[in-house]
Amino acid sequence: MIKSIKERADRGIEIDLTGPDGNAHVLIAKAMNYCRQLGYDNDRTERIIDEMKLTDYEGLLYTFNREFGTFVTLWR
Repeated sequence: MIKSIKERADRGIEIDLTGPDGNAHVLIAKAMNYCRQLGYDNDRTERIIDEMKLTDYEGLLYTFNREFGTFVTLWR
């Protein structure tokens, strides 16, 4: 079945954690970019990035999801 592009629901930003975008360094870069786009000051951005780097990968995902989960969907 062929459907109109207008019928597609806007799903926002999606990141496949099993692919290259799921790399911790890529997620940190994306977080920095989102902070800039959202107008966060340097202090807030630094606190978010420091927290992402503080623990393991699961902790990084937790922080990323807490900060940007309203408009970014992470897929495993």
